[in-house]
Amino acid sequence: MRLEALCRAIGVSPREGSDNIEIRSIETDSRKVRKGSLFVCIRGLHTDSHSCIPEAIGNGASCILVQEGAQIPEALRQQTLLLECESTRRAVACLYHAWYGFPGERLKLIGVTGTNGKTSVTHMLRHILESSFFRCGLIGTVGCESGGRRLSSTADDPLANMTTPDPSTLYRILGEMVADGVEYVLMEVSSHALALGKLAPLRFTRAVFTNLTPEHLDFHLTMEAYAEAKARLFAASERSIVCTDSPYAQRMLCAAGGNALTCSSEGGRADYTATLLRQSLREGVHYRLDSARASLRMLCPIPGRFSMVNSMLASVTAMDLGLRPAGVKAAVASIPGVKGRMERVPLGVEADFTVLIDYAHTPDALENLLRTARELCQGEARIILLFGCGGDRDTSKRPAMGRIASLYADLVILTSDNSRSEDPDTIIAEILSGMDPTGKRCVISDRRQAILHAVSHARAGDVVLLAGKGHEEYEITRGERRCFSEREIVKEALIERQRGKVDRQDAPRASKDGCGDASQGKESDPNE
Repeated sequence: MRLEALCRAIGVSPREGSDNIEIRSIETDSRKVRKGSLFVCIRGLHTDSHSCIPEAIGNGASCILVQEGAQIPEALRQQTLLLECESTRRAVACLYHAWYGFPGERLKLIGVTGTNGKTSVTHMLRHILESSFFRCGLIGTVGCESGGRRLSSTADDPLANMTTPDPSTLYRILGEMVADGVEYVLMEVSSHALALGKLAPLRFTRAVFTNLTPEHLDFHLTMEAYAEAKARLFAASERSIVCTDSPYAQRMLCAAGGNALTCSSEGGRADYTATLLRQSLREGVHYRLDSARASLRMLCPIPGRFSMVNSMLASVTAMDLGLRPAGVKAAVASIPGVKGRMERVPLGVEADFTVLIDYAHTPDALENLLRTARELCQGEARIILLFGCGGDRDTSKRPAMGRIASLYADLVILTSDNSRSEDPDTIIAEILSGMDPTGKRCVISDRRQAILHAVSHARAGDVVLLAGKGHEEYEITRGERRCFSEREIVKEALIERQRGKVDRQDAPRASKDGCGDASQGKESDPNE
């Protein structure tokens, strides 16, 4: 691609005589630069690739794009063609968008943002649209698909788990979706992607806001900055659908410029309101969806109040796109479960308890999960909660999640969850600092052993919640990513239980919380 065309995409004038230079690749990693590459220097969170210019030149870069004001030695300026722009982060998104043929201009993009619910809303909306024979693409935490075809979305960092892919991957995926004949793209939009300009060249057909609760404060530092990042999506959308149950909804509505529909599940004044009728683990959630346009009695097969909210947002978006209310209602009633979102693990006919896997990894999501489980429990049934917190992430939520676990669970098993470079026991100690010391809890830092223990000790009617990993089929610890399937471990535990190989008499000595303490687990003292 000619340098002139790329320069037009970012609003930069090429130097005289350089506009016909043929660019063979766009790179942000100097190690990947080859002859004919355009190397884009980015000031990252931990490193500044302006320092890698000598390596890029040595590897054959034809042109280097730097941030305005960057201190580049004159000797380096003489060695290569160097261009400047105001923001190389925004520029690299625009460059890749141009490189892949401006795919965003040929797709109807629907962005869903918020702390919780993004994955559920995008999957639900995709199902509704596909039920009306629209060809859809999906981009999000669980993965990327184009018309039902799984796409590669692997990040440069194998330990990263990005909701919104980096520009080099994102715009390639959008290009593939155009080639596949996709019409609608349902995209989970993260605050990081918005703050870092990954979506700079895109204009969204619809933007959906779910909620905003404390998360990613290690990156944003304040809730105000977090909200400001989210609001950028609504400023870049033709029309918005906003859940007004969140105190941050007004910020999103302001960014939308008044061109928005509002939704509420808490009795607030809104264009659409949802009223819970009844719910159960087996049937899902029944609710009434009211508006000036229609009044519908809805069924969403996925249990929980948050499923009511998520399916409401998906339904309203679909109707705003022109789908008939009756057709939307029928589609919602046939929504399949979303992997790792209130996912019920098949236990076989012999099991008399329930195991649910959920991605809840924030205080708000954990509280919603536990409240839902409490509403669905019957009689003397207990809630057994197994969870941990991720390493190298916002530490402020750890004691908060411990407090919530103490309030709503009958038995808490603390364990590891992608500890990354941190010591799992240190993370667990921080969770314990927020817990009620008189509550029933234990520590089994090995997550596999913790799951085996939880399943083997479940009683009739109990609900076992495996929170935090959701769709993930891996565990990250000490810089290593290894395969880890909670579903397979649950099956293993069931086989042991059903064959009578779990001898409760020989289990670890029960502590006051009834969870054991020997090699598998130990009663934890937060004052230690």
